[in-house]
Amino acid sequence: MNTSRCLRPVILALLLLPAAALRAWDYEGHRIVNQLALKSLPADFPGFVHAPDAAERIAFLAGEPDRWRNTTDLPIANYNGVDHYLDMEEVNEAGLDPRTIPSQRYQFALEFAAGRAAHAANFQAIDPTKNADHSREWPGFAPWAIAEYYGKLKSAFSYLKVFRELGTPAEVANAEANVIYLMGIMGHYVGDCAQPLHATIYHHGWVGANPNGYTTWTGIHAWIDGGIIAKAGIKTEAIAPRVTPAQAITLLPQDDERDPLFVATMDYILGTQKLVEPLYQLEKAGKLGDENAKNRKPGPDHDPVSVEGTAFIEAQLLRGGEMLGSIWLTAWHNAPPDKFLRANLLKRQAASHPAPAKAAP
Repeated sequence: MNTSRCLRPVILALLLLPAAALRAWDYEGHRIVNQLALKSLPADFPGFVHAPDAAERIAFLAGEPDRWRNTTDLPIANYNGVDHYLDMEEVNEAGLDPRTIPSQRYQFALEFAAGRAAHAANFQAIDPTKNADHSREWPGFAPWAIAEYYGKLKSAFSYLKVFRELGTPAEVANAEANVIYLMGIMGHYVGDCAQPLHATIYHHGWVGANPNGYTTWTGIHAWIDGGIIAKAGIKTEAIAPRVTPAQAITLLPQDDERDPLFVATMDYILGTQKLVEPLYQLEKAGKLGDENAKNRKPGPDHDPVSVEGTAFIEAQLLRGGEMLGSIWLTAWHNAPPDKFLRANLLKRQAASHPAPAKAAP
């Protein structure tokens, strides 16, 4: 069955949704993910990230990529918006396999564009008046964003190691500040990919054929992002005791030469996608406390959030935090000292402490 053909009328309506409606986890949810990741770190991770000011900065930065989405400037909208999700079904509709897609962003973009053109009947025509930021052509780039931030963080750890050996206190402090920034920003995208509605075309209600009668309420996305977290009173402190200590991800060379961190990230997102239908089943059963399971429209939300609903959301926040902690740890373990920087700092050191002149014979 060609799912996309069935989706066309509903997808056209979804194209009208404001950019703000496409977020994952509200700020509080993203803070929780970053805070859980911090709690997962082992003793051999650089301790400066646990200083109160640093930990708060990392938690605060969890919301930064969503703050970028508040601007109407098209260049930032085009660059940033698509990094928050991956509509996995669209990858399949373009004739690509999510398990083997390229790990380099622009190579994937070329292959997806070609696949979309070759399977044009699978895709809704795009209204250019509703696509000023030119994001509608793409399924999303979240796993590439995560892999790219991993590379940036690994670089920051590489030069931090050298500055600690040969740098000034100011250089060490600046390098540590960069690490904190990259850890915090990366956490947003890893957190996004723990939210099942960021791995599917069913992100704002079920679309197309619906034999199981799942909700078509577009508000389900916003409810999962924050409404249920606020209503159930989900807090970091309640989840933290269940955090599993982070383990560095084993990065094995791939036969197809894809980046192994990207492959691990895609496995993580594919696991998230498997939870899309269980989430809709919880909503249908009235387990999410949104009232919508009864009346199919937004209304007074007096229904309690069930134990099962709370557990589902907490498990995804925990899963995001543990994945994030593991990526941070992997970057630290796999960051070699920056050889280029070290050579230059050694030259600087030699210039500032010239060898004493030899005594005349």
